[in-house]
Amino acid sequence: MVAMLRTDLGRAKYLLYAFIVVASIAFVWIAKQSYSVFRLTRGIGDTWFHTADGKRWFRLDEQRHDVPITAIATDLQHAFVAVEDHRFYMHAGIDPIALGRAVVLNVRSSSVQGGSTLTQQLARTLFLSNRKSYGRKAREAVLAFLIEAQLGKEQILELYLNRIFLGAGIYGVEAMSQRVFGKPAKSLTLAESALIAGLARAPAALSPWSNLDESRARSHVVLKRMLDEGFIAEPQYREALGAPLRVRAYRSDSDARHGYAKAYLRQRFRDEFGGDHPPDWNVQTTFVAELQDAAEAAVARGLQRTGKPSLQGALVALDPATGNILAMVGGRDYRQSAFNRAARSRRQPGSAFKPFVFAAALERGLSPVSTLTGLNQIAPQGPDEWTPRNVHDDAPDELTLRAALMESNNRAATLLQQQIGSERVLRVAARAGLEDLPDVPSLALGSGLVTPLAITAAFAVFPNGGMRVQPRDITSVRDAGGSTAFETRIRGDRVIEPEVAYQMVSMLGDAVDRGTGAPARQAGIRFPIGGKTGTTNEFKDAWFVGFSSSIVVGVWVGYDQPQPIGSEGYGARYALPIWADFMQRAAKLRVPAEFERPAGLQEETLCAISYRQPVDGCPLYTEYFKDGDDVPDRLCTIHRGSVRQRLTRTVQGWISEAGRRIRGIFR
Repeated sequence: MVAMLRTDLGRAKYLLYAFIVVASIAFVWIAKQSYSVFRLTRGIGDTWFHTADGKRWFRLDEQRHDVPITAIATDLQHAFVAVEDHRFYMHAGIDPIALGRAVVLNVRSSSVQGGSTLTQQLARTLFLSNRKSYGRKAREAVLAFLIEAQLGKEQILELYLNRIFLGAGIYGVEAMSQRVFGKPAKSLTLAESALIAGLARAPAALSPWSNLDESRARSHVVLKRMLDEGFIAEPQYREALGAPLRVRAYRSDSDARHGYAKAYLRQRFRDEFGGDHPPDWNVQTTFVAELQDAAEAAVARGLQRTGKPSLQGALVALDPATGNILAMVGGRDYRQSAFNRAARSRRQPGSAFKPFVFAAALERGLSPVSTLTGLNQIAPQGPDEWTPRNVHDDAPDELTLRAALMESNNRAATLLQQQIGSERVLRVAARAGLEDLPDVPSLALGSGLVTPLAITAAFAVFPNGGMRVQPRDITSVRDAGGSTAFETRIRGDRVIEPEVAYQMVSMLGDAVDRGTGAPARQAGIRFPIGGKTGTTNEFKDAWFVGFSSSIVVGVWVGYDQPQPIGSEGYGARYALPIWADFMQRAAKLRVPAEFERPAGLQEETLCAISYRQPVDGCPLYTEYFKDGDDVPDRLCTIHRGSVRQRLTRTVQGWISEAGRRIRGIFR
């Protein structure tokens, strides 16, 4: 008996502790929400986004215009009350009758719905998400009581009418009135008021621009509710039913400047916090306004130069050390098309993918001057008898990795994939952030699908020393009280060794200095850079992705519905000029420096043509070898050299030929 009593007391003690903890949490939450509601008595603020330097940039809801209740037509006020909450002036935040009806419906249908008053809708809009759950409904009810306790009915209605979402990205009756009828909310007729009030139930489905008949039919329901509730008389009702409604053509009031960046950040915010519009919150972003201006100007100029009005482009600029997105352009003109091609369009990268193939080869133990032989004897791959072709037919049969990447040799990339295996290539690409690519023979030529944002972030592994960075757009969100509601930290994971990353920087630098990316130098860029062009089959996509020590930038050009850009639609011709234009301006804000070389690399001076030990007359360059790499010991056979060098070269040739014959005997 004593033992049972002790057990019961122990349970009671734990229940008491649990009750105290839960009660404490509830008390703290209610206290915080009470303060937030109290702030509403002084007028409501808006969520502001800030640029990387902390300056105010734009509001979460640029298409909203708050007005006092006196500037809203009485008919419009009555229309919302009649159709959304006809007992608004009688309840204390919760309508018991409507709630009871909703509970019965929920039990019958096993769902969570209905019964919300205007005050509850306001609470949800200001402080909660739109996710349906019993927990959210409970918090909504508590907030409604708090709002009713601190604000008068007129204040609540004013806030509600200024915050209600009415479709097309528009919040509040004043903004919607201006957009639909071209007049302020104070001047609306009874029929116009009923139409706008009717939109609240289903803003998208009842849009007056896409479904005027349905929105008008809904307005008739609103008018009948107003009649039933005594807000209007029978003659007014009859007159309004037949009154003409002159809806203005749809137009976007969005500022096209920085349009893609703003829309992207708004969506990222809503992905995190749902559809709420919290008061006086501050969002700190990574975007740099000056770089955003430069990016938009570069894309606009570059596309205009093509003379192809339907051609689209995208640009992404990131900090390779942090992954911070510095600028983003998602298309030619945000006013004409809000689709963000930088973040959402998945296209084949073509040869812009090759650096990840070569990085996988270096990681396996090859060096930049390892030689690929038999390039013209590649066997057909796959069931479709697919075989690679170079742009030009005069392709050599033997190339070093450096030369192959520099001239973007398709056969070399394909042979490299065969030698090291697709699995290794896919693994390196996935670690860099390019996932879900197909395991196919044409993988090395960029036959997978990527977004400009993803491949630009993946390229950051080269200039930053081998670290994968997660693209970061919002660093923190602070609520009205200054508390942190959201925060993202810099994330970096090593995906390739620093020595491999630097070898790739050197090789991609050669691709710009002497290869397919040479137009960047011709455009006047003199500071250290690296990069790779990309062109897909039939010239449907043009790419250039490149970097300095302080910024990595990707540019894509093409049509929304894939089709040839033109007969010479190379990445070097269409995407690279945009990249170079932007980089010239970006360098003034993010000053480039020499790339940092890891201590574990050995330097060797070689001939820049033969990639062997130099003789007199060879153009020279510095090659970098990691531990285990084979360093060339044979002399250059292309340049003449001194008598002694020619003699040494002859002896090396004899020794090499003898070795080849001996190996043949034992095969």
